Amino acid sequence: MAGNYASAQEKTVVIHGTATPGGGFPVYGAAFADTINEIDNTLSVQPKNTKGSTENVPLLEAGSLDTGQVTGEVTYEAITGIGRARANVKILSAMYSNTGMFIVRADSPYRTIADLKGKPIAWGASGSGFVVLARYAMDGIGLDLDKDFQGIYLEKAADGPAMVLDGRAAALWGGGVGWPGFVAVAKGPAGARFIAPSADEVKRITAKHTFIKPLTLPAGSYPGQDAPVNTVGSWAFVLTRPTLPDDVAYRLVRALHKGESAIGKRLDQARESTMANTLAAAPRVDLLHPGTQRYLREIGLLK
Repeated sequence: MAGNYASAQEKTVVIHGTATPGGGFPVYGAAFADTINEIDNTLSVQPKNTKGSTENVPLLEAGSLDTGQVTGEVTYEAITGIGRARANVKILSAMYSNTGMFIVRADSPYRTIADLKGKPIAWGASGSGFVVLARYAMDGIGLDLDKDFQGIYLEKAADGPAMVLDGRAAALWGGGVGWPGFVAVAKGPAGARFIAPSADEVKRITAKHTFIKPLTLPAGSYPGQDAPVNTVGSWAFVLTRPTLPDDVAYRLVRALHKGESAIGKRLDQARESTMANTLAAAPRVDLLHPGTQRYLREIGLLK
């Protein structure tokens, strides 16, 4: 149980919330845990599948998780109190920048977001932060996930690619580098194509929802993707429960920093999981866990 630090060979157990199987969060969580556990043998980070970002915040508040992965949009809503009371959670570290876009089969007729209106769209698992990003992105261009599309919400993220491949869904929404759902579609017999907001739509989205930023998915992030994709998104974070001891947070980020090259080798996306990016991506320094702040000062990134 989170907070009850079991003495398995004097290790500090850290229960780490991810998301449903088949998405990018569990893959990242495994790399995060393996790297930290390898670097610091006093820590035992134990990944746990959850419903995703929107469940991880209340689980952290309740102390049922020690740390949890949360997308930028859900983090923003939690710390500012949008649709809920303000959450007393802290940022341990930045994970990676999350780009949002659609993937379709390359043999489909769809080339713009307007082409997808009225079509069945697999938005993702109901608890996923990707769905929250989709709501903000579509709202920025005057569209509603359910009124303007036939919205499909998944039990598990892994269910989405099959729906696109067999035609039950016209497109799958997701993003980031090497996201498993997109890899599965891109490796399908037809290949794949990405649909992202146009330059004008990016301006409209980021003007209306200023915490969402223009981001670019690098070329080569997926099989057959030979050009970068310009879109929108935000940074995902590892958040902590309010009562996580400063020393535990400090040891976690110290191990993560020492293991930056190791976690990057385990997972391409995790190359962005640096202390420099943690400081740059945090909306405010006071939202960083005191243990993280202490380590950032120790390595000279924070004055």
